[in-house]
Amino acid sequence: MGIILPLVLVFLLGLSTLSQFFTVVASTFLAWGAADLLARILERPRLRGRTPGGALREDWERRKPD
Repeated sequence: MGIILPLVLVFLLGLSTLSQFFTVVASTFLAWGAADLLARILERPRLRGRTPGGALREDWERRKPD
């Protein structure tokens, strides 16, 4: 899949030069790596099961003056 996706993108976008192909390959792998990094961060136990709304609510309650 790491090679097929850039090939399909180059074909669908109508790109023709080798440098355009390598640009698509590099950007695909960078996006894939960033997504993998974010997935690893979100797998940490303290972040598991947290939703953005829940996190905002917790922060709001923590900062609310008593």
